[in-house]
Amino acid sequence: MLFNSIDFLIFFSVVIPLYFILPYRFRVLMLLLASCYFYMFFVPIYIVILFSTIVIDYFAGILIEKSEGKKRKAFLLLSLIANIGILSYFKYFNFLNENLTSLLHSLHVNNTIPNLSILLPIGLSFHTFQAMSYTIEVYRGKQQSERNFITYALYVMFFPQLVAGPIERPQNLLHQFKEKHTFDYCRVTSGLKLMAWGLFKKVVIADRLSSMVGFVYDNPTIFNGLPIVLSTIFFSIQIYCDFSGYSDIAIGSARIMGIDLMKNFDRPYASRSIPEFWRRWHISLSTWFKDYLYIPLGGNKRKRGRVFLNLMIVFLISGLWHGASWNFIIWGAIHGSLIILYMIFSGLFKSKNEKVINWVQRFFKNAISIVIVFCLTSIAWIFFRARTFDDAKYLLNHLPRDFSGQLIRMKTFTLDEWISHVYLGTSRVNFIIAVSGIIVLLLIEYFQAKFNLVRRISSSIPVVRFSAYAILLLVILYFGVFDKNIQFIYFQF
Repeated sequence: MLFNSIDFLIFFSVVIPLYFILPYRFRVLMLLLASCYFYMFFVPIYIVILFSTIVIDYFAGILIEKSEGKKRKAFLLLSLIANIGILSYFKYFNFLNENLTSLLHSLHVNNTIPNLSILLPIGLSFHTFQAMSYTIEVYRGKQQSERNFITYALYVMFFPQLVAGPIERPQNLLHQFKEKHTFDYCRVTSGLKLMAWGLFKKVVIADRLSSMVGFVYDNPTIFNGLPIVLSTIFFSIQIYCDFSGYSDIAIGSARIMGIDLMKNFDRPYASRSIPEFWRRWHISLSTWFKDYLYIPLGGNKRKRGRVFLNLMIVFLISGLWHGASWNFIIWGAIHGSLIILYMIFSGLFKSKNEKVINWVQRFFKNAISIVIVFCLTSIAWIFFRARTFDDAKYLLNHLPRDFSGQLIRMKTFTLDEWISHVYLGTSRVNFIIAVSGIIVLLLIEYFQAKFNLVRRISSSIPVVRFSAYAILLLVILYFGVFDKNIQFIYFQF
């Protein structure tokens, strides 16, 4: 069920009143049943897979807590193997088999193992990682095992963040299902405002940019220069608005029920370095890899070479987590390499007397850093969005080709050239709406960071407050792209 669909509007309009009307003891069960319905709306049979991992991890948590020594570790490994095994079967079997076929072919040997005709269960990577964090935390003694099966099942299946996060830790979420939440007007309105803002980012910006990006990336070999540059920039904005929009709707819908989910994005394109970008982008996944992979590998407490190796391992696995493709692995390797290069060279460019720099110099220094980081992440996104490695290679090679010449010739462009080179297969009006939406996004995020724009609006006089809400809703309804065929990008992971 898509957050930007009529189906979800009806679903949410039924679930929320029920949540507050029902006696407290029935709420967890109701939310679990609602979450099952929400998940089964996509491919019903796959709830069996999700339920099987829930059963395994539920009993594994209890057994881990009761056991000591090697038995304790054995039950943890059983849980991890079950989760990773199911994820690998559905997500990586064909990828590994295709690479095995290529390897054997180079040795003049045929691979008789056929590929599987299976569909990846939606959001499998997300709820797998959330389930794994539960058994790991129980093993570490930081979380008691949950004895109520329904409560634990809801921890994995809670519908707002079931298919695309945030990836929650048991310490943050489990206890909230046991607390009695009463209707709170301030929380409800705050949640609704966040949901509306997420919907704006999704349907007004991301979904409008989707066709423009696809115009180039779905058939890249007929383009050079300007259209590749524009579509690459637009994809950077699209994936941010698409994914952060989902997170906003998820966090907002949970907030209405009195449940707090972790912040997943913090203006990542305002970052002044690649490490800062990863502290702001998909925070729940970044911290997951940090706590459960990077630190156990030794983190930054090892020798410099080993730290670099640890970072590269984390980012290669992070790339593979996103998708079973060499493109994703390369995308992870690019980010790992950029962070390593930053760690090597950052000290060389630090001013010895930072206090002497005035605010004008600091502004331009920060602005240049932000532009550089945006450009680097946008180039890396090429591998994320391109359909094949050959497409990504072509896009990289032809991105600068004839770019300056096209800029010089823009005044003499024909209408067809404007459509193919600038408007990316769409109309001038559609292009202006998309660019205007991006400008509005940047301005609102800037002012929100400076002086909490939302709080200012919420505390203003009613005519100003409700006018702002009405304008946002009208913009969503009038300028939004409501196409059920455009899913959230991260659903595929």
